[in-house]
Amino acid sequence: MWSISGPGPSPTDPPLRRGAGAAAAFVRVAEAVVADVRRGALRPGDRLPSTRALARRFEVSRNTIVAAYDELATQGWIVARGAAGTFVSGDLPDPAPRRGARAPAGVASRPGFALPEPPASPPAPLDAMTARYRLSLGVPDPRLFPTAALARAYRRALAAAPRRGALEYGPAHGAPALREAIAAMVRDTRAIPATAEHVLVTRGSQQALDLIARLIVGPGRTGRVVAVEELGYAPAWAALRHAGARLVAAPLDDAGLVADALPARLAAVYTTPHHQYPTTVVMSPARRLALLGRARADGLAIIEDDYDHEYHYDGRPVAPLAAADPGGHVLHVGTLSKVLAPGLRLGYVVAPTPVIDALARLRATVDRQGDHVLELAVAELIEDGELARHARRTRGVYLGRRDALLDALDRELRGVVEARAPAGGMTLWARVVDDVALPAWQARARARGVAIAIGRDLHLLGRARPYVRLGFARHDEAELRDAVRALRRALRG
Repeated sequence: MWSISGPGPSPTDPPLRRGAGAAAAFVRVAEAVVADVRRGALRPGDRLPSTRALARRFEVSRNTIVAAYDELATQGWIVARGAAGTFVSGDLPDPAPRRGARAPAGVASRPGFALPEPPASPPAPLDAMTARYRLSLGVPDPRLFPTAALARAYRRALAAAPRRGALEYGPAHGAPALREAIAAMVRDTRAIPATAEHVLVTRGSQQALDLIARLIVGPGRTGRVVAVEELGYAPAWAALRHAGARLVAAPLDDAGLVADALPARLAAVYTTPHHQYPTTVVMSPARRLALLGRARADGLAIIEDDYDHEYHYDGRPVAPLAAADPGGHVLHVGTLSKVLAPGLRLGYVVAPTPVIDALARLRATVDRQGDHVLELAVAELIEDGELARHARRTRGVYLGRRDALLDALDRELRGVVEARAPAGGMTLWARVVDDVALPAWQARARARGVAIAIGRDLHLLGRARPYVRLGFARHDEAELRDAVRALRRALRG
């Protein structure tokens, strides 16, 4: 006699009583039948008990069993043959006999197919996201986020969404209103002569970098050589490597990337010229001209990551490479996440229209479009000047925090850590005396609730460098002083 032994009720289960769970009782019965078909306890053509017999066994109403059988018949697991009875569908494949086998308790612990080796993930700062003080991160303070302004803009964007088509499938390029707003913003603040057709909106700058990597390296062109700054942004390196690029290190000095030292036969150069990541050095005019000249001579693509343009404290921000690029070599990557909040995931690319269209086609294969309602709301923040006002307010706050961190380092770690005030950005790049074992200090600091990034974490080849990267924007002055005191105690430990 067949007995249900799958995940649903069995003869040893308590009766399926009517009440709060009665509506789901027929589902449990149906799931149990399916489980026994899958494991071979029931085979194609087997006769099932009558609805009355099964109802008596489980002490439920016959209607519950009828509902279960109806559900199974609708899904094609069983067929009713009138007076002959109800049978497991003969169209089902006959499973291998596994009498006595138990149904799976959960999702399989490993796949049943060959899984290729996944690409290496970029190294992350040691437990940075759980530390009390996240000095390893160059991110804004979420407590300063203009919540009320965005909420008002989002409500208006959502109300207008049906009329503007924002709740339907739309262009992979991004919401037209935000493309227009970003184009106007980069014209006014970066001197890039862009229009909306030159802008692609992405889910953060990381998606922009990934799409560019796939476009430049691309299928059938793996192994192309891309030069990156020897100290730099590991997630960008990961995107390039995942696309198949072979990375080579470009040297740095106090004037930025040494363009004259770039190797021959390059496909592209990835650079952070405004505030070099992580050294915060601003690329000199001579180096900018040399790099653009090399791009023109060799047909190079320049991936310009302008990740924190809004936060420059000494004079006016330096115009990006894309502002002096009539030849169309520069793909300018920017982000709104550093002005607003990383969780919003809003980035963009400014490039010649054929590049933007190609990137949009690539984007549509994995992410058909972005969040157009959010994009409309942020477009409003840009258009009415709220984003610019927020950037001005936070720029003053972060300047004060930069100076507070420098003062705390001088008070607590003088003779151990030497840092100069960066012209912009959200982090310090600080020199540490040679007799400090940086990995051990990093681990002891993390045990005291402070995450820091050390030079080895940020070098393309993982080579030790006597530097630490300390972010100041996310924490206020009192928190920064407390974090530095913890670093001092960790050093002594």
